[in-house]
Amino acid sequence: MEYWAEIVGQPEAVRTLDAAAAPDAAPAHAWLITGPPGSGRSNLAFRFAAALISRGPDREAVFAQVRARTHPDLGVLTTQKLLIDIKAARDIVTTAHYSPAEGRYRVIVIEDADRMPERTSNVLLKALEEPPERTIWILCAPSEADLLPTIRSRARSLRLVTPGSADIARLLHERDGMDAELAERAARLAQSHIGMARRLASDPEALARRERTLDAALGVQTLGDAMRAAATLVKVAEADAAALTETLDQREREDALRSLGLPAGAAIPPQMRSQIRALEEDQKRRATRSLRDGIDRILTDLLSLFRDVLLTGLHGEPALINRERAAAITDLAERWGPERALAVVTAVEVARERLGRGITPGLVLEALFATQSSADTLVPGASEIGAHR
Repeated sequence: MEYWAEIVGQPEAVRTLDAAAAPDAAPAHAWLITGPPGSGRSNLAFRFAAALISRGPDREAVFAQVRARTHPDLGVLTTQKLLIDIKAARDIVTTAHYSPAEGRYRVIVIEDADRMPERTSNVLLKALEEPPERTIWILCAPSEADLLPTIRSRARSLRLVTPGSADIARLLHERDGMDAELAERAARLAQSHIGMARRLASDPEALARRERTLDAALGVQTLGDAMRAAATLVKVAEADAAALTETLDQREREDALRSLGLPAGAAIPPQMRSQIRALEEDQKRRATRSLRDGIDRILTDLLSLFRDVLLTGLHGEPALINRERAAAITDLAERWGPERALAVVTAVEVARERLGRGITPGLVLEALFATQSSADTLVPGASEIGAHR
């Protein structure tokens, strides 16, 4: 099982997929891998894809190509937009009918399958109803309910669990060489989100941005504080998104220029400008999505803080996520009481739902912090700020 060693906390899923990828197995033509954010859906999907493509002892070499998205027998459907458009789905369905060039199967991975609207899903449905003999589909989504029932019924479902923070800390310490104390803190603060834990442990700026998020929330007492906190956290999310995308954007541009036979920094001939413009448009869409993902991450961090306040206010002995903030959490719990803490926890959940509906992030945060700042738990009209402004 060494091949699957980096898959954390999913022993049953690993056993199932390893058996399905065995040389003498007859795997299902479509798989649906579901699990909470950070559970490792995509990583597991690409590991499985490489195992299906591989003809035996070359699994790691095939996985290296799969991870780089360069293997000829791999197709990937993903998006930098909020939704996967129908044209992209039609294009990937067309490639599903190609025979494998090198491996045992042609494998198509759809990341964020929950981002497919109904029209796009129907394009995929037709391909799943009449699957080519040597093509296997792997769909990833947070839950089965995020896809049409007709698609769910045509795929074998594999549900992942939330990995334990101790398992993630051990991975960061033993495999990535992180300090054990830092690894434990990062896994705890990331709330078992593997990618975020690795980032918090390896990037001091990412950890500092999270601390600024909690500082802003803990400093809210008046409506003016609320508006300033909202503006501050939008800037935090923008900085986080820029840090994630800047290096990737530059590398993609250099790769594109190289593929066109142009050195870095060279003038782009008119006949090639459309390709570079298309790349830049994709990067802009990714930046927009990264910002919204960053706001959602901020809301997740805030939810952990206010959950700590609520549980402390109930006079239990909670295992605090934000253990380093224990004194401030206790103080807030005493000032608020459980009812107000519960109202703020609920407000964070509402904010995440509004963000998912496409409401402007700044307005979402303003409504949230207006709720937090109100002496009566809810400022009159605050619950409608994000919906009508």
